[in-house]
Amino acid sequence: MTARMPDPTTLTGRFVRLEPLGPEHVAGLHAAGGGDDDVWRWLPVATPRTEQDMLRVAQSLIENPGIVPFAVILRRTGEPIGSTTLGDVPGFDDSLEIGWTWYGRAYWRTAVNTECKLLLLGHAFDKLGHNRVLLKTDVLNTRSQRAIERIGGVYEGTLRRHRRRPDGTWRDTVHFSILDDEWPAHRERLEQALDRP
Repeated sequence: MTARMPDPTTLTGRFVRLEPLGPEHVAGLHAAGGGDDDVWRWLPVATPRTEQDMLRVAQSLIENPGIVPFAVILRRTGEPIGSTTLGDVPGFDDSLEIGWTWYGRAYWRTAVNTECKLLLLGHAFDKLGHNRVLLKTDVLNTRSQRAIERIGGVYEGTLRRHRRRPDGTWRDTVHFSILDDEWPAHRERLEQALDRP
């Protein structure tokens, strides 16, 4: 199977649904995490303080041809609680990146991240036939690094002074990956994790 960039699609799990990000999600996303500096601390944009700020963030993702952005919808309520993306990885064949992921603080350390990653990784490997998925984060974001390791991410290296943070300081970026032949064991383990209370 030849891997390809994904088309916008909806991915549905037990707890969350990932649907193509649109302006209709902005008010709910702002309610879930707008104005919360801890939610946005490690993302490459300033904290969106208003719905208009959140709309600008959403539009920048929607208009970027190298990524497919999703709104994370809590199925129990139908409300957006965060967002995530799949993106191209220039220079790497059959590779996708999961990035730009954030959830409202109320959903940290819940089943949400596990199921989102199950849906995205399953789509990348099982549906699209990709060879590798990249996940990266700020070297200072140890919470995200531990979360990536929990889903099976293997440390690849750190790019020093990779980009500037919104406050102007330099960010070192930690890279992790999961390969297609590693995925079946991780999928089984993550599915079992979702079954635990």
